Amino acid sequence: MTGFSMRAMRVGAGAAVAGMIIVLVACAPTPESSPPPSATPSPEATAPEPYAGPVVFVGDELEAFALSPEEITGIVPEATEVGDPSSVLEQVSDGGGAPASPSICEALYAEQSLGTVGARTLEWQVPADPRYGFGRLLVLQFADEAHAQARMDQLLQAAQQCADFTKGGAVTFDAVIPEESGDVRAYAGTLIDPGLDWQSFDAFASTGNVIVQLWQPFTGDRSFDAEAAALLLQTRAAEARAGLIDELTENPPTPEEDPSADASAPWADWQVGVDGVGPVRLGDAVDTAVAAAGGSQTIEPEYDGGPWRILNDEGSGSILIQPVEGGDTVASVTVGNERSLDETAQDGSALPSRSDVRVGDPVVDAMEAFPGGTIVDVASSGDDFYLVADRDGHVFRFQTDRDAVDDGATIVGITVEDATARTSAVFG
Repeated sequence: MTGFSMRAMRVGAGAAVAGMIIVLVACAPTPESSPPPSATPSPEATAPEPYAGPVVFVGDELEAFALSPEEITGIVPEATEVGDPSSVLEQVSDGGGAPASPSICEALYAEQSLGTVGARTLEWQVPADPRYGFGRLLVLQFADEAHAQARMDQLLQAAQQCADFTKGGAVTFDAVIPEESGDVRAYAGTLIDPGLDWQSFDAFASTGNVIVQLWQPFTGDRSFDAEAAALLLQTRAAEARAGLIDELTENPPTPEEDPSADASAPWADWQVGVDGVGPVRLGDAVDTAVAAAGGSQTIEPEYDGGPWRILNDEGSGSILIQPVEGGDTVASVTVGNERSLDETAQDGSALPSRSDVRVGDPVVDAMEAFPGGTIVDVASSGDDFYLVADRDGHVFRFQTDRDAVDDGATIVGITVEDATARTSAVFG
């Protein structure tokens, strides 16, 4: 009896202790769990502000306006052998002919590449036409938006006012003008001039500093879908504009810095930069520029508005200072010869250079140092040069002694010009 009771007490005591432990554990506060460490938030990438500056295409960017072979044949079904965009521009530049009335209609006959600072050309063949066996698309770069839009203003005025006009005889121009779309204007139409025995279909589009012209001369009776052509050029121009703005948003343009110039240094140490040649500055008064050039002899212009010529001490080189039209400030400065056909070769080692490119160097040196330019051949004057322009309207012309695409073509002169100071062509 006693043994049973003792064991029972031990069991009871153990159970009581266990119960107390359970109660104590149950009553103990639950430890607070530490929150997991939070990652430091990374700053969100800030999208660049959309580019809002001038819409200015330069060099190879002009190729964004080109049409595909399929698009060309959609407008000119007889077209074959549609080429790739070329940097070679041929100009006739002879003018002449009876005046148009109204005079604004003269814009329909103008060589639109005149006054440009760059171009891309795309050509095709039309073997079915017995007289005119080719057509052409020109993408024309002007110095700035103002010059391109002034030209397009006149072209649109001609399209609106010249349905019937005279130019030595009765002429018609049947045009279609779509509504302006997103800063892009366009039109297309057919010109028939019986007096000159001339017929051509033209389509135009313009945005920023670019005008695109599709030109197709033709013989016989035929028609073109003017509305489709105008809308196609307008659409492509809008695409090119949007693409350029995206590119300039990601890569904002950086202007070239003009090198410093020591006015007391010899000409050979001066540079041809965006703002002039050595201490001779674009936009300065001509008298100031002539004095800054120094030299041993100053030759006044041979005609009103012509250039001032300054010779070096040895007479082996010259600098030409050209005033703006009708003014007395500097529009352009040339080292060496201004024309391809000037007979006397000048000593490039005594003249300022454009970077490391000098008068007397092969023109391919300029093409390699400054790619993306335009090779120009002017039939009427025999001039040939390589042309490079920047987004601010500064133009560098490397005048050559022969066709710039020929092997051995040599630089005979280097010109820098502020092409934004040019006077726009005016018709009417």
